[in-house]
Amino acid sequence: MATVLLESVNKRFPDGTQAVSDVSIEIEDREFLVLVGPSGCGKSTTLRIIAGLEGSTGGVVRIGGRDVTNVAPKDRDIAMVFQNYALYPHMSVYKNLSFGLTLRLNRLFGGGVIGRGLRKIFQPQRASEFVRQREEIGNKVRRTALRLGIEHLLDRKPHQLSGGERQRVALGRAIVRNPAAFLFDEPLSNLDAKLRQQLRVELKRLHRDLKATMIYVTHDQVEAMTLGDRVAIMNEGRILQVGGPLEVYQRPANLFVAKFIGNSPINLCSGTVSKVGDRIEFESRIPMNWGPGCPRFDELDSLLAGSSKARAVVVGFRAEDVGLAGREGAIEVEVTEVDRLGESTMVHSRVCGPPTQKSKEDKLVQKNTIQQIVLFRLESDAECASGDRLRVKIDLERVLWFDPDSGENLLKE
Repeated sequence: MATVLLESVNKRFPDGTQAVSDVSIEIEDREFLVLVGPSGCGKSTTLRIIAGLEGSTGGVVRIGGRDVTNVAPKDRDIAMVFQNYALYPHMSVYKNLSFGLTLRLNRLFGGGVIGRGLRKIFQPQRASEFVRQREEIGNKVRRTALRLGIEHLLDRKPHQLSGGERQRVALGRAIVRNPAAFLFDEPLSNLDAKLRQQLRVELKRLHRDLKATMIYVTHDQVEAMTLGDRVAIMNEGRILQVGGPLEVYQRPANLFVAKFIGNSPINLCSGTVSKVGDRIEFESRIPMNWGPGCPRFDELDSLLAGSSKARAVVVGFRAEDVGLAGREGAIEVEVTEVDRLGESTMVHSRVCGPPTQKSKEDKLVQKNTIQQIVLFRLESDAECASGDRLRVKIDLERVLWFDPDSGENLLKE
């Protein structure tokens, strides 16, 4: 296996579209890196540049320390698995798996008819070596088929297979070659949810068993979080952040990463933050304040540089960072929707506004509802329904601050 290095790689199409902009990243030997981002962000183009299927308009691609920027795909020692399987429909599973190795063997021995008249084409010693290597190819194919659980399908044609079986054949065709690096271009997107989950587990197992360098492209952030040793988030042709799954989830570099990564949308609220006395206060539809005893107080205070002048920010917090609370320090919300997910309950709510008095004599108050959405997660058996009013509390230690103009995370390390 080998490292894969991209140095200032660019790709501009003839119509002027800048698909990849100054991408630099190193994928370590035996690492599983996932490129994730929305459709059209440049992730597949980047993968195709690594494979040699697209030429770059700038930068260098190195595989195993060798400059392969202008090397043909067949000479880069990589294997690629495509979204649409790309199997040969007229060949059996066995022949699909062995095709690449057989071509390489034939080139090595100068071509010729396989089997019939072999000794007339080659000298006896070369003929015996050819047969030995042919047998080794057969052994590799059978071992790979056994590893993927498709050994009983070797005689079938692709049209006789299910989607999951076809994808296993496509994986097997890459594995059997034992390349320097594996490239995956959204290989699970055509499968149903249950089969995707099953194959994700198998891919993790294969990576562990093969100890291979793997680069995986997907738009599904669940795949990115579950598969990758590291995750690289792309948008508009640029890599915005590279890090471990938990790092990009808990400490996103900017607003785009915060909104893109996560199974449920992050809660965002705009407002102003300022130092008031010995406390830091956030004024918005969701009021918050941090006192000297809060774990992140010093970090927040240094960001404000001790100034009492208000600063515009966007705060963000995850659904799991909100929980039910008593009256002290709580925010009242009105439930709008309840999603029963089985393992948990996702609650959509709106913040209740300040009280308004019905009349001078009436001491009772009516809460107004304002349009600040709060999404939070409860236990699966939580009793709540649309229209209920609940009191919730935000874990202030996990609140993120973003610059409203640049979108940068103001608290990132």
